[in-house]
Amino acid sequence: MIRFGSGALGRVVRSGVGRRRVQTLVIAVATMMAVASAVVAGSLMVATNAPFDHAFARQHGAHLTAEFDPRRVSAAQLAGTRGLKGVTASAGPFPTTTINPVGPDGGHLPALTLVGRSGPGKDVDALDLKSGRWARKSGEIVLSASFAGQFLPLGETLKSSDSADAQTLTVVGFALSASGSAEMWATPAQVRSLATGESVLTDQMLYRFDSAATKAQITADRKKLAAALPSGALVGTQSWLDTKHATDRGAAATIPFLFAFGVLGIVMSVIIVGSVISGAVGTSLRRIGILKAVGFTPREVVQAYVAQALIPAAAGIALGVVLGNLLAVPLLNDTESVYGTVSLSVAWWVDVVVPAGALLVVAVAALVPALRAGRLRTVEAIAVGRAPRTTRGQWAHRAAGRLPLPRPMTYGLASPFAHPVRAIAMVLAVTFGTVAATFAVGLTQSLDAVASAQDPEDRADVTAVTGTAGPGPGTGRVQKAPAAGAERGPAASGANEQQPSADPAAVRAAIAKQPGTAAYFGTTTGDATVSGVPGTVRATLYQGDSRSGSYEMIAGHWLSGRGQVVVPTGFLERTGDRIGDTVRVTFEKETVSLRIVGEAFDTANDGMRVHADLDSFTKAKPEAFHIEVKSGVSPADYAQKLAGVVKPLGGDAFAESAPEGENMIVLLEAMAALLTLMLVSVAGLGVLNSVVLDTRERVHDLGVCKALGMSPRQTVGLVLASVAGIGVVGGLIGVPAGFALHGYVLPVMGESAGTRLPPSVLDVYDTPQLVLLGLAGVVVALVGASAPAGWAARVRTATALRTE
Repeated sequence: MIRFGSGALGRVVRSGVGRRRVQTLVIAVATMMAVASAVVAGSLMVATNAPFDHAFARQHGAHLTAEFDPRRVSAAQLAGTRGLKGVTASAGPFPTTTINPVGPDGGHLPALTLVGRSGPGKDVDALDLKSGRWARKSGEIVLSASFAGQFLPLGETLKSSDSADAQTLTVVGFALSASGSAEMWATPAQVRSLATGESVLTDQMLYRFDSAATKAQITADRKKLAAALPSGALVGTQSWLDTKHATDRGAAATIPFLFAFGVLGIVMSVIIVGSVISGAVGTSLRRIGILKAVGFTPREVVQAYVAQALIPAAAGIALGVVLGNLLAVPLLNDTESVYGTVSLSVAWWVDVVVPAGALLVVAVAALVPALRAGRLRTVEAIAVGRAPRTTRGQWAHRAAGRLPLPRPMTYGLASPFAHPVRAIAMVLAVTFGTVAATFAVGLTQSLDAVASAQDPEDRADVTAVTGTAGPGPGTGRVQKAPAAGAERGPAASGANEQQPSADPAAVRAAIAKQPGTAAYFGTTTGDATVSGVPGTVRATLYQGDSRSGSYEMIAGHWLSGRGQVVVPTGFLERTGDRIGDTVRVTFEKETVSLRIVGEAFDTANDGMRVHADLDSFTKAKPEAFHIEVKSGVSPADYAQKLAGVVKPLGGDAFAESAPEGENMIVLLEAMAALLTLMLVSVAGLGVLNSVVLDTRERVHDLGVCKALGMSPRQTVGLVLASVAGIGVVGGLIGVPAGFALHGYVLPVMGESAGTRLPPSVLDVYDTPQLVLLGLAGVVVALVGASAPAGWAARVRTATALRTE
């Protein structure tokens, strides 16, 4: 009969949207928030999988990078492994070694794997040459693209080591390996010339297999290789799954948090949309009856009310897509650094699927109350109009009347029971708003605890070093190993690297004698090997009482004496060791058996670190001393005086600046605050919508009360009392639910980052805080009801009495 958009049905829809401005705004904001959260979460989920997979496929990445001892296996034997069952492609052998290059200003780079290749390759691990060209002759190198930047431009020169006979290496290109097969490449002859002294020469082979999608399949492939070659020939392997996991880990930790907010937003949008349409139907019974009387079919009535929800929802969805893309940009920029120069952006299909799904959710949420409108009989709808049933909620009024409260307050407390469905919708809105606030407060405190737990040695007021040549055993300030995927550059350089280092004992004595010293401990950092663990791990050794610089403990305890080692969760998971087990650690050619006494919260180096007592190694000496000064002593003045003593010895001292928060943590906290504000605002708008409907329904009753002497202040109290109980119930439910959500999501975030979480990160709530969060539910309800309460107080008695 009537065509939507241009006929009577279109006019009915437009009229309904225009008359219900509050409801229209509520639906638009609710859907905007839900869509924005979903777009951000969806884009990050794609970002943590697609770039690596695409780059790996484009480069024909190696499923297994294997290192062999050339003394135990020949090149011909390695070439023969290409014919093993399951091997689909291979490359190598390539000569491989590890060097510690020194920058032009004397700063040391981390220990880097150098591989000799005549070109970027084609069949396996076809390197993506981002800039420059490939190394063609001796003295030329290609660096990993993660080093590209102002510190190491093309044409920069490095020294192969800090020894007097070190070779000069010129950077001629930057390349990206999705397989993570090396950080530096040169000609094979160049690599062999550098593999002298302490640098061990190995042969690298790169393999692709027909079955390598799981750890079990990779393990089987590795066993197959080891069995085909002489015993002891295979000295280490690297799985592509570990590389993928390490590169995905940074952004993956944000997914549970974003997913939680996305689910909260979607659920709240369903509640709000259903409540708005249900309220629209409940307050428009007479209008629905008239529409049916003039010829509207039940189907058209349903279409009209669903359309009244879809129109503002469509506007909210469009805004949500824009907002979600804007919020996703900084997170994607952070994630982009993990993949080198691979460009990341919100996937086009995320901007299509999320809005389509949101429209479907809104349509379903609106359809249920709209069907009620379609089923109403015409005569019944016209006769009943919009008046509530006179018997509904009478028991609540009788019960509230017995309370020792003013009559307007008891009347307001009983009002929600006249519309139980509407009251339940308000309770749910307040509950989810309180859940979001409780979760966000806990999340922010947990992220702050994570930030403060990182790099605990930086908590010292002053650091004294035993040398000025840069990092390295006995040569200067300790350089922290870069996090996975982080951009790396040369360490800060010191003075003349030929200057002799200070005797650690002399520096320690100077610190002990320095006025203002409260406490101190020594550290040294370097690469170590652990029996049964391929490659090297980062080792930090502590001398003295290091509790002030200890990591947060997940289990066990911090170092308390010789023969002890503390390791992160990642180390335990990779090795299968447990607290109480013994591991053999080799540091500076000295091997010592150490007992694992604790599990530390430490995510650096993908969790492959060890923290041990320095006195367990007889040859190790501290490189740096971390000092706490007495109260009232200026760290800067203390450092200046101490430097005057230790500089003539070959050392130095400097005051530590306050550590800066990690960009990712600051960003997550900002997003949590923004999304929570949106959720709480939507909860308040949901209360506003319900109270507006209720106040307009009861405007005649309010006129009668005013005629009998109720003052404007009492009118405000009546309206606010009608939502106070709802706020209390929502807070009582929402706080425990938010507490439980925090307790579930945080461990999942930690697991995504490859670590368990210590109690200091998980147990962040206290009782007064939870009480205040519970009161937040009452505040949300009262704020949402304040506008209609003010309107009810201002309406004139005569006007209210004339309104039906």
